[in-house]
Amino acid sequence: MKAINLSEKFKKFDKQWHPHQVAVVDGMQVLLARLKGEFVWHAHQEEDELFQVIKGTLYMQFRDRTEVVREGELIVIPKGIEHCPMTKNNEEVQVLLFEKIGISHTGNIKDERTVTEYPKI
Repeated sequence: MKAINLSEKFKKFDKQWHPHQVAVVDGMQVLLARLKGEFVWHAHQEEDELFQVIKGTLYMQFRDRTEVVREGELIVIPKGIEHCPMTKNNEEVQVLLFEKIGISHTGNIKDERTVTEYPKI
């Protein structure tokens, strides 16, 4: 058991939309990701998803609205809810994700950016 320095972990990768695992908690994984631009519309049918913004401003799009998630805030997306994370003005946003092990970060959609295994850092 050691403290995990998130700033140091973010320095270990620069690829966007490709989460990296920093910890595992009872079948759940703690992931870090760099986001820039718009992702893909998707839903997770069996899993909730938590996004905590570490740096920047995340815009979580839903079909009927967009929620602004600022640095130090988090948002939980309930299973089955279609969503599309995005950033604006060419800003890179750093997020911490909390998800079940084995989840595809594009949920029910297969995309060129789909990842199901995350590098451990």
